[in-house]
Formats: sequence, structure tokens, C-alpha cells
Amino acid sequence: MKTYTTIEELKADVKNGRLDIDDSITINFSFSLAISITAWDINAWNIIAGDIIAGNIIAGDIIAGNINAGDINAGDIIAGDIIAGNIIAWNINAGDIIAWNINARDINAGNINARNINAGDINAGDIKYWAFCCVYNSISCKSIKAKREKNLPPVCLDGELVIKEAK
Repeated sequence: MKTYTTIEELKADVKNGRLDIDDSITINFSFSLAISITAWDINAWNIIAGDIIAGNIIAGDIIAGNINAGDINAGDIIAGDIIAGNIIAWNINAGDIIAWNINARDINAGNINARNINAGDINAGDIKYWAFCCVYNSISCKSIKAKREKNLPPVCLDGELVIKEAK
């Protein structure tokens, strides 16, 4: 386990715009660096980086080019959260997700705003998708709506679409 307590310590391990650590890392401060991060697990307050590759990511907010992780647990994924080109993860647990493409096994989120969603199960507040939303199992949400006028309704191959009652 590698722990960073200052930006100087972090910058010292950055080589050619990359932070490659063959271990888990903890970052005890928020940071914004134009670098790519590769580590087993990342535990940080807020992360702003180019690409992130990790087994697990636990953070307040994540802003990145691409994220490839086993599990992502974050407050939000978008401006003060995860804004990403692609999010590829086994599980994503977050408040809000705004991303171009999401490829995940399970997504549990407050709200999802995405261009394309490909997932096993989705459990969310409000879902807005571009033109097509397909899951292998089920979608459970407060609302689901396509942004594009010409669109297809959500498809649940082996499950069902459940609209939760507002409380």
C-alpha cells in the first residue's frame, strides 16, 4: 500500500505523464493532474486525471478520460464526479453518472445521463439515454426517457423494466 500525503510525493512518482504503481494507493488530498493512473486499488478524495486503470476506485468525485476498473464506488460520476469517454467496470455505485459510453455488469446510481448504456442490471433514479438502452436482466428506475426523437424503447432481455413510485 502506497500513501500520498502531498502533491509533491505524487509528482515524484509520475514518469512520462503516468503514475504506474504495482500496489494499492491512497491519496489523502484532492488533485488535478494531466496524468494517467494505473494501480491495484485507488482510494482518494477527488481524482482528475487522463486515464484510470485500477481494480477498485473509491473516491468522492472522478473526472477522467477513460476509466477501467473492477469496482467503482464514488459520490458522483460527472462534473464533480465521473466525466469519461468510456467507463468499463464490474460494478458502479454512484450518485450521478454522466458519460459517453458505459459498459458495466451492474450499475447502481441516483441518476444516469449517457449516450450508450450496456449493462447486466441497472438500478437508478432517472435514466436519460440517447436512442437505445439494452440490458441483459432488468432496469429499475424512477423514470427512463430517450433524448433523441427517433428512438427505441428500453429492452430487458431476461428481466423487466420496473418504474419505481416516487416517494
